[in-house]
Amino acid sequence: MIAKLKRREFITLLSGAAAAWPLAARAQQATKPVIGFLNSASPESYARMVAAFRRGLNEKGYVAGQSVAIEYRWAEGRYDRVPEMAGELVRRQVAVIAATGTPAMLAAKAATTAIPIVFTTGTDPVQLGVVTSLNRPGGNVTGVTTLNVEVAPKRLELARELIPGTSTVAVLINRTNPETELRIMQTAASALGLQLHVLDASTEHDFDTIFAALHQTPARVLVIAGADPFLISRSEQLAELTVRHAVPAIFQFREFVAAGGLISYGGSVTDAYRQAGIYAGRILKGEKPGELPVQQATKVELFVNLKTARTLGLTVPTALLVRADEVIE
Repeated sequence: MIAKLKRREFITLLSGAAAAWPLAARAQQATKPVIGFLNSASPESYARMVAAFRRGLNEKGYVAGQSVAIEYRWAEGRYDRVPEMAGELVRRQVAVIAATGTPAMLAAKAATTAIPIVFTTGTDPVQLGVVTSLNRPGGNVTGVTTLNVEVAPKRLELARELIPGTSTVAVLINRTNPETELRIMQTAASALGLQLHVLDASTEHDFDTIFAALHQTPARVLVIAGADPFLISRSEQLAELTVRHAVPAIFQFREFVAAGGLISYGGSVTDAYRQAGIYAGRILKGEKPGELPVQQATKVELFVNLKTARTLGLTVPTALLVRADEVIE
């Protein structure tokens, strides 16, 4: 009888423990912090940046899928959807919002004053009213800026260096973006004695019309605005179009050059996303975003596709080649 009672008690104990295991697992999962990752572009073109963000998290001891969960919201180039997606993350009560890109940064800022926000942007967050100052952001927002708007004039200098004697440069922008580098490029163009022929694309349907009409303009080289997530997400498509239409073009990212574009020059976006991941990890550990200074990713990269240059019949100046971080043959 005693043996039977002991066996019955053991089975009851074992059954209770078995029932408790999934409860414990669910409790552990429920306490796992969730980061909301918000971007106005598409995931395919941002794989390298997402990987860099996750590396930054890893540096602070957080592994996606294990010690932290990440919920992604991609607007696929539809900027009008970004505020709604920011609201979803707020209602979800995520621990941190990673607002990557200017449209996402502005939408997240408007959506919450309580949930910590870590942004990446190529524009001035103080000028946009997102933070009080770079050193003491204040409130619930901090982040990382890249040298994109600041180096936009340099892309014009590269255009003139590449095509000596050119007087007109075509510039492709997305006017639906609340902040582009057009103004700073116009000022730089005036100082360089260049005329800008401004082209506007906010959907893929605009591309064919723009490139078909480009040869009707006096511009002999195209500079693509580097701070716009929609254009960034179409880097490879834009590279293919520049090759198909035989247009020498300068953009911001290596993906553009790897896909056949001629030159890319800009701040290292992967470095910015890694730093944003580090900040997200620090906030998860208890630091306040308003006390974390806005960082600036200062690394600048230059890539040249020499094969494309030969196809276009261009001779890339040696002085430009020796400055390149990578030359694709």
